[in-house]
Amino acid sequence: MTTTERSTGEPTTREPAAALTGERADLLEMLAKNRHFLRFTTRELTDEQAGLRTTASELCLGGLIKHVTAVERNWRNFILEGPSAMGDFTAMTEADWAQRADQFRMLPGDTLDAVLADYTEAARLTDELVATLPDLGATQPLPKAPWFQAETEWSARRALMHIMAETAQHAGHADIIRESLDGAKSMG
Repeated sequence: MTTTERSTGEPTTREPAAALTGERADLLEMLAKNRHFLRFTTRELTDEQAGLRTTASELCLGGLIKHVTAVERNWRNFILEGPSAMGDFTAMTEADWAQRADQFRMLPGDTLDAVLADYTEAARLTDELVATLPDLGATQPLPKAPWFQAETEWSARRALMHIMAETAQHAGHADIIRESLDGAKSMG
């Protein structure tokens, strides 16, 4: 089982990965790289620092990781169960949207260690799915949402690429937030 270490935000132990090659190995490598850069932004931070907004955005480092964790879970469940796993976004109430917004911030009782551990577990399950899914080309119809074209299907492959894109995008956001916090950079 993987664990996290606050000083780097990186898993300190890893389960042996199956010997994968080709597309699946490439997907796992890119997921790992993007996750590393996101986690790395939280190195040596306190819980309070992980919850600070340091830019005009409402985003904080802990909240970004909570959001990406939810993204991984939702899209993994979509691959396995279809659109019902994500719900109908067109039917969401104000309370539903407020609850969804909580994934972008550190709430009372949230700790960086717990947020990182939750992310590590979500990542482990996604990686397991990449390694074992019989067909990366299998499709599911997208859930109802104002941002999706109606009656569109995505393959498991495309959903996994979406997880990668979300993670990379938010790693960039996190890098700016961290640099604004204390001048630390992920690169350079």
